[in-house]
Amino acid sequence: MYPKQIQRLIQLFSQFPTVGQRTSARFVFHILKAPKNKVKELVEAIAELRNQVALCKLCFAPFDASGKIGDTCTVCQNKTRDQSILCVVEKESDLEALEGTKEYKGLYFILGGAVDPLRKEQRDTLRTKELQERIQRSSLKEIIIATNPTPEGEATALYLERTLKSKDAKLTRLGRGLPIGGELEYADPETLRQSLENRR
Repeated sequence: MYPKQIQRLIQLFSQFPTVGQRTSARFVFHILKAPKNKVKELVEAIAELRNQVALCKLCFAPFDASGKIGDTCTVCQNKTRDQSILCVVEKESDLEALEGTKEYKGLYFILGGAVDPLRKEQRDTLRTKELQERIQRSSLKEIIIATNPTPEGEATALYLERTLKSKDAKLTRLGRGLPIGGELEYADPETLRQSLENRR
């Protein structure tokens, strides 16, 4: 029905998380109607994202690497942070949410997702190997498992507890200030602060 160029872009947009065919089509037709300078701006922004943003080699957080020396983010480079605590989160927005509390002063590690309790093969998509290597290279006293209080987050936390239990560092989890079924990025700073304080 649509020209092949429109169909291709709809297919590409539909590969984004939580974006279906209808939303993809809306994106495409919005771009089609937009002024050329706006489309050019969008294309340039995507190119800048790919060319100038890198993932930290230690925590996997994205950072501006344009004109920067080194391959670590500002959090990992900050020697004033507590080097003995590592907070493991599912995704980048969870790290941002915890940083927004201004309470946590340790380091981070982004797993890159969570696992479905019914699909154990998804464990291979997590950065578990990289996490273990990070722990082995560090002198950690505590590892905070800060996964979301969802079925996937709980399954991931249990998997990490089994995987990391032989390590010297104490394993803790966020306190139950967070609602079951909620996500870190949508929690308010006070709830996150209490969750950090009440971790177990």
